[in-house]
Amino acid sequence: MKRTIFALYGATLLTFATQASADTPNQQASVATLNDGPYLFGSNSEPQNAQWICAGKLKQTAVANKRLTRPNHCGELPEPMLNPQATEVLADSYQGVDKIVALSDVHGQYEVLIKLLRSNKIIDQDNNWAFGKGHMVMTGDMFDRGPQVNEVLWFMYRLDRQAKAAGGQLHLLMGNHEQMVMRGDLRYVNDKYQTASTLLNRQYQELYGKDSELGQWLRSKHTIVKINDTLFLHGGISQEWVDRELTLDRANRLYRENIDKTKPELKQDELLNFLFFGNGPTWYRGYFKPDFDTQELANILNYFKVKRIVVGHTSQTRVLGLFDNQVIAVDSSIKLGQSGELLLIEKDKLIRGQFDGAQTPL
Repeated sequence: MKRTIFALYGATLLTFATQASADTPNQQASVATLNDGPYLFGSNSEPQNAQWICAGKLKQTAVANKRLTRPNHCGELPEPMLNPQATEVLADSYQGVDKIVALSDVHGQYEVLIKLLRSNKIIDQDNNWAFGKGHMVMTGDMFDRGPQVNEVLWFMYRLDRQAKAAGGQLHLLMGNHEQMVMRGDLRYVNDKYQTASTLLNRQYQELYGKDSELGQWLRSKHTIVKINDTLFLHGGISQEWVDRELTLDRANRLYRENIDKTKPELKQDELLNFLFFGNGPTWYRGYFKPDFDTQELANILNYFKVKRIVVGHTSQTRVLGLFDNQVIAVDSSIKLGQSGELLLIEKDKLIRGQFDGAQTPL
């Protein structure tokens, strides 16, 4: 079956630069202008003071009425309202959803994300949820590479609460880069966060540890979700999943329970080794290989009783349908910080939501 693939693969990967010595003029200048945060540690019921970096200086503010308020002269950092229901574990299958939007691989490119969602009327001009009872799926990889990871995370944290209040839902799925950060694989962390980590006196992965507000929230999220007749995840489902007769419930639970294990620990267990690496759902790229067997795809669709699979992870120049739209790739290279697209599913219509708001059939 003929298909066109605009895969960028490793060509788009950003090289992790060696951090400059702290006593060089450039490093001093970058620290002096660094704003980052907030970071909040402790339980939701008894949080500690929020921690911020303002012009390279560590500052703290008290949490008042569940609101985090940034210090003066600290840029436009998020001032989130804490959500007591943030760690609620959602269902992993939904039916009867009238409209869905999906996108992937934001990688800290907050400004591109906001413009894309605004232009397609998923959020309003004040960055609040405007998608009503629709469901939004982020298929992983908010972390790494870009310079505004924390802004992306707190924005999604707020949208999570707003969507539910409107009768909709945000499905924040874990990608391979979320998993990498949580087990301390920091190869792709932006230099800004290496500096912030030093100022906060915590290793970068500890900024999102089990004792942090964002870390607790992230650890409650699924890796795979089924909505109507569509399966959403980061990398892809391989034949090995079918052979193992895995269920969504079991896999999502295993991901949540083992997200903090080290790579050697995961490798020791055959099932966890599959789930977290190789042909597992957060790393698989088989659909994009020229020798991919379409019978394998038929087996997978039949196993889940779905019409299509929506994935990120493998970079494209646009939202792309493969195999008569039975596989839809939504990693539109937002990571490059220039533009991006999203997928809209309305009833049986598949639509490309473009960066300027134009919407065209897939």
